[in-house]
Amino acid sequence: MEAVYTIDGPRAVPSRYAGGPWNTSLQHGGAPAGLIAWAAEAIPADQPMQVARLTIDLLRPVPVAPLTVSTEVIREGRKIQLCGVRLAAEGTEVVRASVLKIRSAQHALPPATLDRPLDVPQPDQCREATEIAEVSIDNPFLTGVSVRVAKGSLRRPGPASVWFRADRPIVQGAPISALMRAALTSDFSNGTATALDFDRWTFINGDLTISLARLPMDDWILVDAETWLGPTSTGIAFAKLADRHGYFGRAVQSLVVEPR
Repeated sequence: MEAVYTIDGPRAVPSRYAGGPWNTSLQHGGAPAGLIAWAAEAIPADQPMQVARLTIDLLRPVPVAPLTVSTEVIREGRKIQLCGVRLAAEGTEVVRASVLKIRSAQHALPPATLDRPLDVPQPDQCREATEIAEVSIDNPFLTGVSVRVAKGSLRRPGPASVWFRADRPIVQGAPISALMRAALTSDFSNGTATALDFDRWTFINGDLTISLARLPMDDWILVDAETWLGPTSTGIAFAKLADRHGYFGRAVQSLVVEPR
């Protein structure tokens, strides 16, 4: 299966499978989210660290064109590391991300404080998302993702809980890591729980923040999502994130709402 990106020195060269739903010449938000997670994990730290928070600001539409990837360590500490990741297209910065890592340590925590149990069926007990066939033609990134609906619908407005599994490699020659899965799947929050008719409105996210109590432990990620809109055509999409073992994180997106 062709990957979303091929790495050429500091550049990430996208395939057509980076394209998204609003315009196939622009990347789906899940593509740069996965790429940023890959870049963040490659930043060395003095201590064993786990990404606890990832904030991605989509400064401009991201073209399906080569991206220059740059990283920096903003603060190196014994308990936290703060990093920055930037993506630029033809010298113009299009995405900026802040990555907070927290030291990994094994302490004997009470079992009751750990995983929050699922309150929806497992992915193999859920229906396949037949709605995907209606939109995947104009959403190349989605052709590399398996989707199963636990609650609600991808095409009808309202809260929904949907399982996603990234099948297409994000970076050629590299496995899809747990962080990459969490990052790229979180970008589906606004499309999972739409508040408006997709055929009449756009609700593009200007950012994405993911907070993680732990990393996912398998390949299926649940997005249990809801969208709230305000009176000035802004809104937020937010979701609880889970794997088959329980809930592990949350995602929030800020939305720009416009008629088509």
